[in-house]
Amino acid sequence: MKNRQKKPIIGILGGIGSGKSTVAAEFAKLGCEVIVADKIAHELLVKPNVRKKIVSSFGDAVLDTAGDIDRPKLSEIVFNDAEKLSVLNNIIHPSVLTRTEQLIEKYKQKNSVKAIVLDMPLLAEVGWAKRCDKLIFVDCSLRLRLERAKKIGIFTENQLKTRENFQISLDNKIDIADNIINNNSDFSALVKQVADIFSGIVNDV
Repeated sequence: MKNRQKKPIIGILGGIGSGKSTVAAEFAKLGCEVIVADKIAHELLVKPNVRKKIVSSFGDAVLDTAGDIDRPKLSEIVFNDAEKLSVLNNIIHPSVLTRTEQLIEKYKQKNSVKAIVLDMPLLAEVGWAKRCDKLIFVDCSLRLRLERAKKIGIFTENQLKTRENFQISLDNKIDIADNIINNNSDFSALVKQVADIFSGIVNDV
């Protein structure tokens, strides 16, 4: 008899601007809880102890006129220097991962939750691929990814590739994925792919 209390953990992989958050949002509509690592990280940036560590490491240049962490300025600094990116990750990631674990345990206790989805840009890089029951890669053309990346301040192909050079290659992420979603078509096609994959996942539990 299948254990219907088990809640699969689904990890979303893909390049910058591929539509990972859109896919995660569709899983949410199907009864999943989505843990958004970027949201947790942004919440951490306003905490005094985290702000103090970042300013100590990168200087006042990362502050805006209100004295808060200016995320675009910080991104510009760290995504051009591997050592600085490592310093930032060491400040932020432990707390992000701790909070993620807390949320996983919380959602496991909710009967209404069918699965837990991790929308975590560096999922594979921080070793969390092994934490997932299923990995889904969102495949999308470079042209479309560049169009979407403009929303987060990435305006050129070089800027996009510079950021992705600090990540595991997309080919390697495809290799470890259990399913691939093609996000080069229209939204309805994406919705259908998510529904089909989710149906397979919950039927396996």
